[in-house]
Amino acid sequence: MKRLRAAVTNPWLGFIVLAASVVVSVWSISTIPEASPLPVLLGLLPWTVGKYVLCPLRWHALSMGGQSRWWHMRAYAESELLGLASPVHASADLWRVHRLHQTGLGRGLAVAEVALDRVIGVGGIALGVVLAGVTLPWHVLLAFGAVALGAAVAVLLVRRWRPDLFNRRPLPSPRVLALGLGISLTYQAGVAGLILGSVIGVGSDVTLLGLVTVFAASQLASILPRIGGADPHNAALAVGLTSLGVPWPAAIGAVSLVAVVPWLPALLLGGTSFAARRIAALLPVALTPRPSPLTPRPR
Repeated sequence: MKRLRAAVTNPWLGFIVLAASVVVSVWSISTIPEASPLPVLLGLLPWTVGKYVLCPLRWHALSMGGQSRWWHMRAYAESELLGLASPVHASADLWRVHRLHQTGLGRGLAVAEVALDRVIGVGGIALGVVLAGVTLPWHVLLAFGAVALGAAVAVLLVRRWRPDLFNRRPLPSPRVLALGLGISLTYQAGVAGLILGSVIGVGSDVTLLGLVTVFAASQLASILPRIGGADPHNAALAVGLTSLGVPWPAAIGAVSLVAVVPWLPALLLGGTSFAARRIAALLPVALTPRPSPLTPRPR
């Protein structure tokens, strides 16, 4: 078990997965005559808005830290960059907890807040699957129902054994809960747009109904952790695309693009936020006047 954990958390593994995704993406676009990067970039736009605007707004609506929307957007962008660069995307939530703790929020409350935001995100996935449920096989819906039931039981057990956590971190109001679920559902639509743009970008085409079916089914696997750009969601998505008639090389290329192109906004937004905070921290030191060597020393 220790060897497996060491292998999964090895940063070189995430780098290898990312490098392989880049190679496959470039190969797919360069070898397929009909391939074009423009649909991929167009599909990236709604995904970026959902990831770096809507998701931070959902977090802000749930937050008890008292910070501004802009603060949440910057902290979220930083966390996503760290998450992409870390195994199993673990650093994303850890960084958000750290940033909340820096503002004076207790670490327990910070952990509960980030966990609640994740639960609302999973709820958006569940809502999307339910809305597309008419096109899903019954055994897929049964599997998702089992996952949802397990999550509900876990919450009830925590509420029974550690009621103090709920006393310190009250549950969101129905209005905030509805807002969070709506944002999560809208973000899922942005993810579907990125997938559609990637499929078209590698020269293939799928029907909208087929894409919704495959996307909803693959979202079941997105609850599991990922390593770099490789995760069960992408694997399920590749299999689903081939079931819609997309050739294997094009399906793998599309999924590789879905794994690679999120680095562009992450580096732009998260990297800029990190750089701005670093510069802001260095400016007071640089502007502090140094004592002149001719100034007499106090006796």
